[in-house]
Amino acid sequence: MKRALVIACLFAGMQASAQSHADFDFHIGTWTTHVRRLKGTTWVEMNGITVVRKVWDGRANLVELKAEGFEGLSLRLYNPLAKQWSLHFASSHDGMLNVPTIGQFKNGRGEFYSQETINGRAVFVRFIITPLTPDSIRFEQAFSDDGGKTWEVNWIAIDTRIPTAETRTKP
Repeated sequence: MKRALVIACLFAGMQASAQSHADFDFHIGTWTTHVRRLKGTTWVEMNGITVVRKVWDGRANLVELKAEGFEGLSLRLYNPLAKQWSLHFASSHDGMLNVPTIGQFKNGRGEFYSQETINGRAVFVRFIITPLTPDSIRFEQAFSDDGGKTWEVNWIAIDTRIPTAETRTKP
Protein backbone atom coordinates (compact mmCIF):
# COMPACT_ATOMS: atom_id res chain seq x y z
CA MET A 1 0.00 0.00 0.00
CA LYS A 2 2.83 2.40 0.89
CA ARG A 3 4.53 1.70 -2.46
CA ALA A 4 1.32 2.49 -4.39
CA LEU A 5 0.91 5.73 -2.44
CA VAL A 6 4.48 6.82 -3.15
CA ILE A 7 4.12 6.12 -6.87
CA ALA A 8 0.74 7.91 -6.92
CA CYS A 9 2.45 10.94 -5.38
CA LEU A 10 5.04 10.93 -8.16
CA PHE A 11 2.24 11.07 -10.71
CA ALA A 12 0.33 13.79 -8.86
CA GLY A 13 2.39 16.52 -10.53
CA MET A 14 1.68 15.15 -14.00
CA GLN A 15 -1.49 16.66 -15.46
CA ALA A 16 -3.57 14.60 -17.83
CA SER A 17 -3.36 15.68 -21.43
CA ALA A 18 -5.06 14.68 -24.63
CA GLN A 19 -3.57 11.18 -24.66
CA SER A 20 -4.00 8.65 -27.37
CA HIS A 21 -2.56 5.36 -28.38
CA ALA A 22 -0.73 7.27 -31.15
CA ASP A 23 1.79 8.78 -28.69
CA PHE A 24 4.59 6.46 -29.85
CA ASP A 25 3.82 6.58 -33.60
CA PHE A 26 6.81 8.91 -34.05
CA HIS A 27 9.11 6.05 -32.98
CA ILE A 28 7.88 3.39 -35.41
CA GLY A 29 10.69 2.41 -37.79
CA THR A 30 14.39 1.56 -37.78
CA TRP A 31 16.96 3.67 -35.94
CA THR A 32 20.66 3.78 -35.26
CA THR A 33 21.22 3.97 -31.52
CA HIS A 34 24.08 5.39 -29.48
CA VAL A 35 23.87 4.24 -25.85
CA ARG A 36 25.76 5.51 -22.81
CA ARG A 37 25.28 3.22 -19.82
CA LEU A 38 26.64 3.78 -16.31
CA LYS A 39 28.22 0.60 -14.94
CA GLY A 40 29.41 1.32 -11.42
CA THR A 41 31.29 4.60 -11.81
CA THR A 42 32.24 4.15 -15.46
CA TRP A 43 30.23 5.16 -18.51
CA VAL A 44 30.22 2.48 -21.22
CA GLU A 45 29.29 3.48 -24.77
CA MET A 46 27.88 1.24 -27.50
CA ASN A 47 26.25 1.59 -30.88
CA GLY A 48 23.44 -0.46 -32.30
CA ILE A 49 20.16 -0.69 -34.15
CA THR A 50 16.66 -0.24 -32.75
CA VAL A 51 13.60 -1.53 -34.59
CA VAL A 52 10.15 -0.41 -33.40
CA ARG A 53 7.01 -2.18 -34.60
CA LYS A 54 3.40 -1.09 -34.12
CA VAL A 55 1.16 -3.71 -32.50
CA TRP A 56 -2.62 -3.72 -31.90
CA ASP A 57 -3.16 -0.78 -34.27
CA GLY A 58 -0.82 1.40 -32.18
CA ARG A 59 -2.19 0.54 -28.73
CA ALA A 60 1.10 -1.27 -28.18
CA ASN A 61 4.53 -1.43 -29.75
CA LEU A 62 7.54 -3.66 -29.57
CA VAL A 63 11.08 -2.29 -29.45
CA GLU A 64 14.12 -4.44 -30.26
CA LEU A 65 17.58 -3.03 -29.46
CA LYS A 66 20.74 -4.79 -30.62
CA ALA A 67 23.98 -3.11 -29.62
CA GLU A 68 27.58 -4.18 -29.09
CA GLY A 69 27.28 -6.98 -26.53
CA PHE A 70 23.73 -6.06 -25.52
CA GLU A 71 20.22 -7.03 -26.63
CA GLY A 72 17.08 -5.54 -25.13
CA LEU A 73 13.37 -5.73 -25.74
CA SER A 74 10.69 -3.27 -24.66
CA LEU A 75 6.96 -3.82 -24.80
CA ARG A 76 4.94 -0.61 -24.48
CA LEU A 77 1.23 -0.96 -23.68
CA TYR A 78 -1.40 1.79 -23.72
CA ASN A 79 -4.14 1.75 -21.06
CA PRO A 80 -7.06 3.76 -22.53
CA LEU A 81 -8.88 4.01 -19.17
CA ALA A 82 -5.89 5.54 -17.37
CA LYS A 83 -4.63 7.27 -20.52
CA GLN A 84 -1.15 6.07 -19.61
CA TRP A 85 1.53 3.83 -21.03
CA SER A 86 3.38 1.03 -19.27
CA LEU A 87 6.91 0.35 -20.52
CA HIS A 88 8.16 -3.19 -19.88
CA PHE A 89 11.87 -3.91 -20.51
CA ALA A 90 13.85 -7.15 -20.69
CA SER A 91 17.49 -7.89 -21.42
CA SER A 92 18.58 -11.04 -23.26
CA HIS A 93 21.10 -11.45 -20.45
CA ASP A 94 18.48 -12.78 -18.01
CA GLY A 95 15.24 -12.89 -20.03
CA MET A 96 13.28 -11.27 -17.20
CA LEU A 97 10.79 -8.41 -17.57
CA ASN A 98 11.60 -5.46 -15.31
CA VAL A 99 8.95 -3.71 -13.26
CA PRO A 100 7.15 -1.49 -15.80
CA THR A 101 7.57 2.26 -15.72
CA ILE A 102 4.20 3.96 -16.06
CA GLY A 103 3.39 7.42 -17.32
CA GLN A 104 2.35 9.59 -20.22
CA PHE A 105 3.33 12.23 -22.71
CA LYS A 106 2.74 15.89 -21.99
CA ASN A 107 3.79 18.66 -24.41
CA GLY A 108 5.76 16.14 -26.48
CA ARG A 109 7.79 14.78 -23.54
CA GLY A 110 7.21 11.36 -22.01
CA GLU A 111 7.74 10.77 -18.28
CA PHE A 112 7.45 7.30 -16.79
CA TYR A 113 8.07 6.13 -13.20
CA SER A 114 8.37 2.96 -11.15
CA GLN A 115 9.83 1.65 -7.93
CA GLU A 116 12.31 -1.23 -8.03
CA THR A 117 14.71 -3.01 -5.75
CA ILE A 118 18.30 -2.77 -6.95
CA ASN A 119 21.08 -4.42 -4.99
CA GLY A 120 18.64 -4.91 -2.12
CA ARG A 121 17.69 -1.22 -1.94
CA ALA A 122 14.36 0.33 -2.99
CA VAL A 123 14.82 3.04 -5.62
CA PHE A 124 12.55 5.14 -7.76
CA VAL A 125 13.10 4.84 -11.50
CA ARG A 126 12.42 7.72 -13.89
CA PHE A 127 12.45 7.24 -17.67
CA ILE A 128 12.19 10.30 -19.91
CA ILE A 129 11.60 10.32 -23.66
CA THR A 130 12.26 13.56 -25.54
CA PRO A 131 11.87 13.82 -29.32
CA LEU A 132 14.68 16.12 -30.44
CA THR A 133 13.68 16.34 -34.11
CA PRO A 134 11.34 14.27 -36.32
CA ASP A 135 14.33 11.99 -36.90
CA SER A 136 16.05 11.85 -33.48
CA ILE A 137 14.94 10.94 -29.97
CA ARG A 138 16.65 11.04 -26.56
CA PHE A 139 15.95 8.45 -23.85
CA GLU A 140 17.17 8.91 -20.29
CA GLN A 141 16.85 6.65 -17.25
CA ALA A 142 17.71 7.75 -13.72
CA PHE A 143 17.49 6.26 -10.22
CA SER A 144 16.68 8.00 -6.95
CA ASP A 145 17.33 6.43 -3.56
CA ASP A 146 16.14 9.48 -1.60
CA GLY A 147 12.46 9.56 -2.54
CA GLY A 148 12.90 11.55 -5.76
CA LYS A 149 14.82 14.49 -4.28
CA THR A 150 17.88 13.74 -6.41
CA TRP A 151 18.35 11.56 -9.48
CA GLU A 152 21.40 9.74 -10.85
CA VAL A 153 21.24 9.27 -14.62
CA ASN A 154 22.45 5.81 -15.63
CA TRP A 155 21.25 5.32 -19.22
CA ILE A 156 21.19 7.75 -22.13
CA ALA A 157 20.33 6.69 -25.66
CA ILE A 158 20.00 8.78 -28.77
CA ASP A 159 18.09 7.20 -31.65
CA THR A 160 18.49 8.56 -35.19
CA ARG A 161 16.06 7.40 -37.86
CA ILE A 162 17.45 5.38 -40.74
CA PRO A 163 15.79 6.76 -43.87
CA THR A 164 13.70 4.31 -45.91
CA ALA A 165 12.88 4.56 -49.60
CA GLU A 166 9.50 6.02 -48.55
CA THR A 167 10.98 8.74 -46.31
CA ARG A 168 13.68 9.65 -48.86
CA THR A 169 11.06 10.43 -51.52
CA LYS A 170 8.93 12.75 -49.33
CA PRO A 171 9.21 16.43 -50.30
